[in-house]
Amino acid sequence: MKNLEYLVALHRVNGLGTVRLRTLLNVYQDPKLIWEENPQEFLSMGVPQNVVKALGELKKQINPEQYLESIYKSKIKILTIFDDDYPDLLKQIYDPPIIIYYQGEIGASDKNIAVVGTRKVTGYGKLVTEKFTQGLSQAGLTIVSGLARGVDSYAHQTVVKSDGKTLAVLGGGLNKIFPPENTSLAQEIAQKYGAILTEFPPDYPSLPGNFPARNRIISGLSLGVLVTEAAQDSGSLITANLALEQGREVFAVPGPITSELSTGPMSLIKQGAKLVTDVSEILEELGITNKIQDLRLTSEIELSETEQKILEILLEEKHIDDICRDLNFSAAVVSASLIKMEIKGAVKSLGGGNYLKIC
Repeated sequence: MKNLEYLVALHRVNGLGTVRLRTLLNVYQDPKLIWEENPQEFLSMGVPQNVVKALGELKKQINPEQYLESIYKSKIKILTIFDDDYPDLLKQIYDPPIIIYYQGEIGASDKNIAVVGTRKVTGYGKLVTEKFTQGLSQAGLTIVSGLARGVDSYAHQTVVKSDGKTLAVLGGGLNKIFPPENTSLAQEIAQKYGAILTEFPPDYPSLPGNFPARNRIISGLSLGVLVTEAAQDSGSLITANLALEQGREVFAVPGPITSELSTGPMSLIKQGAKLVTDVSEILEELGITNKIQDLRLTSEIELSETEQKILEILLEEKHIDDICRDLNFSAAVVSASLIKMEIKGAVKSLGGGNYLKIC
């Protein structure tokens, strides 16, 4: 857009925010005129005194042209709401970000689905997240998540392993990847598997107050939101509720009723979210029916009578000794069956003699 450097400089002002900046743009039309105006004039437009002061101080500190050039030198791209390739789905929400900073390729927004959940993921949550993410990715959907620890990380990692596409939406600037242990994952995504993106300026830290704003972008970019595992107070439920407000689909995976991390999905289901146990159910709801049969064919697993009985009691993580006791089978029979079932892709060993159903 015209005078992009001034828009980017204004976007750096603490407290100016999307709504206030949009108000100023509606009045002045040109960001350069806003930058060159006496900041005191903005008080009558509802801009607080502390923000007016911050703008005045920033004007003394930076040169807009040099600031924009420093962003480009960091290999960061900029997309504004005025650009033709701004994601259509995101533009439809109540308060779309005026600027998106990104690395990689964002791509079309009409085939995105968010996968979110708890940071304190269990073995069950990890397997469920991987199962659904892999299936959705194989169906041609781009997986959107927040690069956080737990479910988000497993979702992104699964896409990378599946050679799919993913968008990682950050709660801080691109020069401040958080959590730091996901820096290499973020770089890998940007280089080949999609994009990392944010509405926060490059050097902005990942503060707790940033994440609700980040979550509206995750849901805003997506046709729907899938919650795989979460406690009642999980931030992923904020994303799900934002999705409902934005008119998007919400899906939830039921979990063991004994687990606190099943309360989030169950709460969403009670509120009207669609209970899902298979990827095909999500695809059908989204109208992507051409991929359902292919996924069903690849998911069919033939089990013996003994293997089927073992699978039926693996409603949650179980130790091999508990399986033997519950079914009154010998350890040799159960152990041999579990090995065969793992090869077939029906169960997964979690280590220490613990197993979990994955089909």
